[in-house]
Amino acid sequence: MTASTHQCICGCGQTAFTVSAPALFRIYCHCTICQRFNDAPFADVLIFKRDDVVLPAAEAVSFDTYKPPPNVQRGKCASCGVPAVELFDIPLLPKLVMVPAGMFGFQDSLPDAAMHLFYDKRQADIDDALPKYSGFLPSQWAILSQLWSARRRAQ
Repeated sequence: MTASTHQCICGCGQTAFTVSAPALFRIYCHCTICQRFNDAPFADVLIFKRDDVVLPAAEAVSFDTYKPPPNVQRGKCASCGVPAVELFDIPLLPKLVMVPAGMFGFQDSLPDAAMHLFYDKRQADIDDALPKYSGFLPSQWAILSQLWSARRRAQ
């Protein structure tokens, strides 16, 4: 993901949007909400600063909150129902956008994932060398650490 602007588009083409900067990082999340939202054993998402994403038209995405408080709004294409975009808005943290890797047409040039989160909720073991964080606090701390590292790299 070296170019500065990338088009993200769902399989049916009704939900499309643009990211204008490289991802801060990529994660695999095994939490039960991600499993349910993605209808998959885990989510494969890239994390972007909110200002680096031109969101799709409001009518193109159907947003839902899977757990209160509504810190993460998860959106699926209103037409085909595939996961399209997630909005992360937690007080005192930067506003972030999570984009499923499947929304990018160029899978080979996406950055490697940095870690597995909520690995204790996994549906199957994953045989890779990535760090694996289990439980709420360790997983949240890992995300905060990645955000902090990304912020330091940007300075």
